[in-house]
Amino acid sequence: MAKPLTDGERRKQISVRGLAGLGDVAEVRKSFNRHLHFTLVKDRNVATRRDYYLALAHTVRDHLVGRWIRTQQHYYERDPKKIVNGWQVEEADDWLRYGNPWEKARPEYMLPVHFYGRVEHSPEGVCWLDTQVVLAMPYDTPVPGYKNDTVNTMRLWSAKAPNDFKLHDFNVGGYIEAVLDRNLAENISRVLYPNDNFFEGKELRLKQEYFVVAATLQDIIRRFKSSKFGCRDPVRTSFETFPDKVAIQLNDTHPALAIPELMRILVDVEKVDWDKAWEITRKTCAYTNHTVLPEALERWPVSMFEKLLPRHLEIVYAINQRHLDHVAALFPGDVGRLRRMSVIEEGDCKRINMAHLCVIGSHAVNGVARIHSEIVKQSVFKDFYELEPEKFQNKTNGITPRRWLLLCNPGLADTIVERIGEGFLTDLSQLKKLLQLVSDEALIRDVAQVKQENKAKFSAFLEKEYGVKVNPSSMFDVHVKRIHEYKRQLLNCLHVITLYNRIKKDPAQTFVPRTVMIGGKAAPGYHMAKMIIKLVTSIGDVVNHDPVVGDRLKVIFLENYRVSLAEKVIPAADLSQQISTAGTEASGTGNMKFMLNGALTIGTMDGANVEMAEEAGAENLFIFGLRVEDVEALDRKGYNAREYYDCLPELRQAVDQIGSGFFSPREPDCFKGVVDMLLNHDRFKVFADYEAYVECQARVDQLYRNPKEWTKKVIRNIACSGKFSSDRTITEYARDIWGVEPSALQTPPPSLPRD
Repeated sequence: MAKPLTDGERRKQISVRGLAGLGDVAEVRKSFNRHLHFTLVKDRNVATRRDYYLALAHTVRDHLVGRWIRTQQHYYERDPKKIVNGWQVEEADDWLRYGNPWEKARPEYMLPVHFYGRVEHSPEGVCWLDTQVVLAMPYDTPVPGYKNDTVNTMRLWSAKAPNDFKLHDFNVGGYIEAVLDRNLAENISRVLYPNDNFFEGKELRLKQEYFVVAATLQDIIRRFKSSKFGCRDPVRTSFETFPDKVAIQLNDTHPALAIPELMRILVDVEKVDWDKAWEITRKTCAYTNHTVLPEALERWPVSMFEKLLPRHLEIVYAINQRHLDHVAALFPGDVGRLRRMSVIEEGDCKRINMAHLCVIGSHAVNGVARIHSEIVKQSVFKDFYELEPEKFQNKTNGITPRRWLLLCNPGLADTIVERIGEGFLTDLSQLKKLLQLVSDEALIRDVAQVKQENKAKFSAFLEKEYGVKVNPSSMFDVHVKRIHEYKRQLLNCLHVITLYNRIKKDPAQTFVPRTVMIGGKAAPGYHMAKMIIKLVTSIGDVVNHDPVVGDRLKVIFLENYRVSLAEKVIPAADLSQQISTAGTEASGTGNMKFMLNGALTIGTMDGANVEMAEEAGAENLFIFGLRVEDVEALDRKGYNAREYYDCLPELRQAVDQIGSGFFSPREPDCFKGVVDMLLNHDRFKVFADYEAYVECQARVDQLYRNPKEWTKKVIRNIACSGKFSSDRTITEYARDIWGVEPSALQTPPPSLPRD
């Protein structure tokens, strides 16, 4: 009779840490040693940690390559920053200095991308002449599926100069000129998110967007024309079936140039009739809107467009003229509607509205949360919705549970697997099974224990990396996201100052200890966002060194917030701050990651928070503040920040401290601009939600004092997070927009013969 397994043995047996499966361990070790010795030319006496990483990466890549090649064959066969003195300082991150073992250069598929030049019309067609050419070098990264032998391709592009080095210039002493063209060309892919406060930055950004679009579309068309895997000779000549084989999802307005570029290729190069080309383009492209803020919807100056992409400007004008003719026929005499719906915005500086181009040139338009999609229809693109209501949809965002639970929080994943099995990893809706265990004492104990272990681990990380010792038993109150006024990190700051003042006023009172963590990056040219970072760090300097406060309140700015840091802080968080002004956040995905990892949410009814509250029950989140309709009413009435400042003493005290230099004694006027904005120019109504926010935070404290009830709400939130899986989101895109039915059919492993 077999010996019964102990709890520890049973836990190891079902542990999600072993779910991936390495196959033959001896073979893996042999491959690792081979790469260490022969690929890296190192032995264990001299190898560094980086060498070990590279050898392991090459070993794993070997296991992917066969599946990667087979997957691509199958598709053809099946035809389917840094903080200095409290300020954010940008530094170059040369992440390719040592190469990237995961990518494979494909110089055989290098493509030309054209800029500038002039357009010539003739009876034979249109020619774009005298252009500046930059070469696009593709780099492929394998993207493995989860336990299905499928390995897809992510193709990235690097800009290369067509003439790498001018030997003649070098030989006659022109050393700079010899490499100038190369540097100018390679600048296109050298810097991510250039500062577009200046003309040069704007032009570089437009160049980047066109470079990626043009290279990708050429590549798509090459592959469409080829009928066999690896074939470079064109086979298909008709583009009738192009929309059946190709789906282009415009992820916000940045790839909007795909519409005029596809039209240029079809009309000018492939000699397709304009009307047919437009039909193909519209059926191929779909547009996802990610923001309702007007300043985030790209508007390129016509003068810049004309200089950089003269043929595309002609195409945009032609698209717009046909579009306005159609609108005028349906709404005769409505000049205001024509002006609102035009792609070209008139004014001192004529601009091209790229969002309007996306809507016009796509067969489907979607928002990324239900409330956001309604705002898109009723406000942002109201006229377009009235014209073509059938093309507007919603696709609520999602997150992958493999990274955002299995990988980053294995302790919690193990705990869940023990109760409901492993099925939730590929069908997150199965988490609903936990609802019947919300009051289970053992589950409550295990979930709380995992959270405390994650907090202890992150506390050690904070002490090591930030030099701040925190109380791991304190509430970890986390607000991590891009720094922006609409995300209202300033509202969080005002609450922190209010807590600080209360502790100072009555030190003998019992307070729930809090460690407030705020993290995120500011765009290089966004001054107010950088001031917000400086304010957070300045508040921390005062609070963290006040002996009266002690470990009851700590404020930490998480520097250089990124995915690897998110994977550490999200599993450790108790409270997730999602406090944007109602109607401004499209969806958010951080809110979902925190929910899945056992943090409770304090937030407004904005973005995906609305659907999270529906799934888990609003009583299981801490919801506060103005709703969208309240914000709209306040806009109509006129928002007066001074009314709140005058009638709320704690708010007034906090604002006065910021403005008087209390948190910046060496620079007393440092934050006067922040206070001026809050009092006189705040579009996001921070003061209007202050009182409700502080009261809601008091409810958070009250529940946190009851660990058992807190953890029961945590379990309920985890159980109700199944809707927010990216598997569900992508399935909806596939079925409703791309016209593809998801298939459970697995790609045959490379060890098996092909059919």
